[in-house]
Amino acid sequence: MDTRRFWLYWQLLLPGSGRLVWQTIDYFGSPRNAWLASESELATAPFLGPKKAKVLAKKRESLPLEIIIKYLDEIECSVITVVDEQYPAMLKNIYDPPPAIFVRGKLPRSDKAHLAVVGSRVATPYGIAAAETFASELGQAGIVIVSGLARGIDTAAHRGALKGRGQTLAVLGCGPDIIYPRENKKLMLDIVNNGGAVITEFPPGAKPLPWHFPCRNRIISGLCQGILVIEAAERSGALITADCALEQGREVFALPGNVTSNKSAGTNKLIKQGAHLVTCSPEILEVLGLGELAVTLTPKGIDSLGLNKTELAIWSILSYDPIDMDQIIKRVGLLPQEVAANVTLLEIKGLVRILPGKLYVRSSI
Repeated sequence: MDTRRFWLYWQLLLPGSGRLVWQTIDYFGSPRNAWLASESELATAPFLGPKKAKVLAKKRESLPLEIIIKYLDEIECSVITVVDEQYPAMLKNIYDPPPAIFVRGKLPRSDKAHLAVVGSRVATPYGIAAAETFASELGQAGIVIVSGLARGIDTAAHRGALKGRGQTLAVLGCGPDIIYPRENKKLMLDIVNNGGAVITEFPPGAKPLPWHFPCRNRIISGLCQGILVIEAAERSGALITADCALEQGREVFALPGNVTSNKSAGTNKLIKQGAHLVTCSPEILEVLGLGELAVTLTPKGIDSLGLNKTELAIWSILSYDPIDMDQIIKRVGLLPQEVAANVTLLEIKGLVRILPGKLYVRSSI
């Protein structure tokens, strides 16, 4: 039996417990030796002892390995072990990388820069608009956007990357055959069908349990050169990912937000603690040493788009901060029907986006 199969066995046995797996393998000298160790031999490991060794041995005996392996093949899910060339180099170098990952889709080339974009599940329209714009622009520049497929900022980041025709990776806190949240089924398929991938360290059938997500967060940051926190409360899973990034030596970026909003308390705190304050995509590229890619994001110039006076007036008052049609009409000072018609034209031209609740934000040129 080849060595890589034993790495897979350990991943199936102890998903989300990378540290314990590595301790066990180091103690016995190889994944094969550790897997074949008897219960009494496992008990000699000081970090296990008789009780844990008994539980581990019993779980190992009841694991339907061949059935799981066959099922992975049926759902077209690849297994990439830590000894395989395809295993992401950045992830391999963290303290406790998973011995194997389950991948649906295609991993990007190892030489492509990766950036995590994370934030609140209950995001504001400002956060959604910012996440989509940053991910779209950076994806267009060739950066792989990594996030967690959760509601809110994660979803916006994946959609933005796809809009920019870039690659995006979704790191799950459940098995590769589980769609969570359910409403992101189409998004998950779009990611896979557009050159991206869905990744997880949890085996088929694993439910999205609460403790899975902190484990998942270290993989999100571990895959990347940096992490951008768009919007996060003072106690947020996104801040756990930021902590993981700092421990792994990654760059941490944060988008400043409204000081009166609890959704921005976490990002503003990160900035106080030394995270890079960013307001546009080229700033991220410069810090990552990818300034040459910023030319991809150079604005064409609003004058080159041939907008009429009304379109230009409407576009000029829009930003990441969403406003409704009544506010646009009031600020522009024109008849409602004229404003509505020109907003529609701007939307067709891709210069304005409409968010849930009929709120409008500016799109990048």
